[in-house]
Amino acid sequence: MEALTTPLEALQSVYGYDSFRGNQQEVVEYITEGNDALVLMPTGGGKSLCYQIPSILRKGTGIVVSPLIALMDDQVNALKALGIEAAYLNSSLSTKEYFEVMDKIRSNSLDLLYVAPERLCTEEFLEMAKGMTISLFAIDEAHCVSQWGHDFRPEYLKLSLLKERFPQIPLLALTATADTSTRNEIVERLGITKGKKFVSGFDRPNIQYRIELKGNAKSQLVRFLDKEHREDSGIVYCLSRNGVEKTADWLVDKGYKALPYHAGLPAKTRKSNQARFLREDKIIMVATIAFGMGIDKPNVRFVAHLDLPKSVEAYYQETGRAGRDGEASTAWMIYNLSDVVKQRQFIFNGSGSEQFIKVSNHKLNSLLGMCESIECRRTLLLKYFGEHDHEACGNCDTCLNPTKHYDGTIDAQKAISCVVRTGQRFGVGHLIDVLRGKDSDKIKNFDHDKLPTYGCGKEKSQKQWQSIFRQLIASDILKVDYQGYGGLMITHKCTPILKKEITLNFRLDEDNSVKERPKRRRNYVSSKDEGLAETELYQELKRYRYDKSLELNLPPYAVFNDRTLRDLIAVCPSTFPELLEVHGIGEKKVEKFGADLLEILGAIPAV
Repeated sequence: MEALTTPLEALQSVYGYDSFRGNQQEVVEYITEGNDALVLMPTGGGKSLCYQIPSILRKGTGIVVSPLIALMDDQVNALKALGIEAAYLNSSLSTKEYFEVMDKIRSNSLDLLYVAPERLCTEEFLEMAKGMTISLFAIDEAHCVSQWGHDFRPEYLKLSLLKERFPQIPLLALTATADTSTRNEIVERLGITKGKKFVSGFDRPNIQYRIELKGNAKSQLVRFLDKEHREDSGIVYCLSRNGVEKTADWLVDKGYKALPYHAGLPAKTRKSNQARFLREDKIIMVATIAFGMGIDKPNVRFVAHLDLPKSVEAYYQETGRAGRDGEASTAWMIYNLSDVVKQRQFIFNGSGSEQFIKVSNHKLNSLLGMCESIECRRTLLLKYFGEHDHEACGNCDTCLNPTKHYDGTIDAQKAISCVVRTGQRFGVGHLIDVLRGKDSDKIKNFDHDKLPTYGCGKEKSQKQWQSIFRQLIASDILKVDYQGYGGLMITHKCTPILKKEITLNFRLDEDNSVKERPKRRRNYVSSKDEGLAETELYQELKRYRYDKSLELNLPPYAVFNDRTLRDLIAVCPSTFPELLEVHGIGEKKVEKFGADLLEILGAIPAV
């Protein structure tokens, strides 16, 4: 990379962007000056520029710690397409490739070197690093350092040695998701407490958040896709591997291009499916949470959850994989009481300490509170991350279709009383049968037909009582006995309810099977020109992009993103300098693709 003097010059000449976004410039300048920092930006907020540009501007090689070997190849190839000298060291390299990279390291010719944390922490690598000129260390997905984070990885704990061994080299920790306690733990563990914390806003206004009750999950998913995302790429998250495979097969039967991804699949299959998702349009990846970290495909139009995630952080991180390009996208989730019970079982039956169980349960309760609330989804999500000054967004389901609610105090008293009178040892199904006065052998065998609560709730349907119990469990008013047989038990929160000291408002759940899609708020309708996408010129540019992506072994969006294709038509450049005015085209891309683009645009005749 030839000498560049300022961050803005690097941004414009290398990346083809006119200006920085948010606080990117402040971060880049601070790191370039040689300081440590924690950078928290939402997914798609441009975190990678915060270490790539300082690595270009500072003397030496920037070492990037990345947890995902599978994505390093795409990351490095995309940088090379921009004219940046980049490489990676991992087990996928052949012997010849390994020695080629080592030669570049020894000659200090690399701008960026990507390594996994396991390799970086080996004595072999650390000894080699002593002889390198290192411009900075960048730790991507830094929330993996924290045991309170949603994706803790033990190998990340060893990264504390970086400041111990290389105290003078700036260290940059980057993540998209971390609450206050997680941020504090990251800087403490990495030894960068004297550095500055850059916390960007968490709001992703282009994403529409929607949460529904789960009935027939696969039918609900297909209805959602048929109505809104028939031609789009997206991600569907399931809790289990079995759920992933069955859902992927179901979508294929319904005419969608769906692929499974989970840790139980052969590595070759996972790699192939991931490559197809990154490189092809209209692919739906059905996955467990094993998929997604580091995925930077910009035109993922939806993320669907068929099961409840374990925390607000996990939900935010996973939904943030939609709409990285800023276009209108959907975060759609369905859940039910069974999901709540499963997640609590994972927490209480795990091997974590008492403190870990306490924190994990609190995080789950925060997510359940957001699911059950009648308030704006977005404001609740942002409040969780410490942003309290946002008004209702007008672009989530509770804003566009306000949820009805009612005073459910008496219903809560009936439910709690039934739990107590039946001995705090029965599950929801049996309790509902007692409340509705069902004539069953089980009820008679336990003499529950003689209880005062028998039949006291027969005016309500099975589904209505399921909703009540779900909301009582979500609010931690009732809890599941995970040490026994899964019966419901009361908590200290029941006392003021039974004493009529407080009032409870419950959601009045509707039948989502006939619920219409919420209307999008006008100012967040996708900015793309729908007519433009149908023009022959746009399609020709897409074909050219695809051919080049195969030639360069890159995802199409790493050659040009959709906005660049639209901008090419809107700007209609007729000279090489005019190509630099197009969003996302820098000097290197003009050099590589300029003549072809001008020919396609009709500015120069075909040879």
